[in-house]
Amino acid sequence: MKVKVNAFPDELKLRVLTDYLNTDVSQRELMQKYNIRGTNTIKKWMRKFELQAPNQEQIELQRTMAKQIEKTVYERELEARVKKLEQELDHEQLRTLALNTMIDIAERDLKISIRKKAGAKR
Repeated sequence: MKVKVNAFPDELKLRVLTDYLNTDVSQRELMQKYNIRGTNTIKKWMRKFELQAPNQEQIELQRTMAKQIEKTVYERELEARVKKLEQELDHEQLRTLALNTMIDIAERDLKISIRKKAGAKR
């Protein structure tokens, strides 16, 4: 009777296959990383889960798509600047609201006119 020395759960097998198919890591490196024995083990797992290694055309397509998705350093700097400016705008809006509220309270309680009257003087 044959005894399985390294029985891996399906979740681990799928993780190994995902690493193999989605990265540039070789089968040998994955075998060392996950302590997998047997030279055809990963290929057997691929057949079991009905997966195929991508061909060169698919790999090139993935790389092209990844480059389009990847943001440049300049774009990331611009996004950070926009975020900072939005925070400053929120702060200034709150400041304006607070100042207007203070003026309203002062005009009401002290009965003095602080705001400039609308209309031009002639």
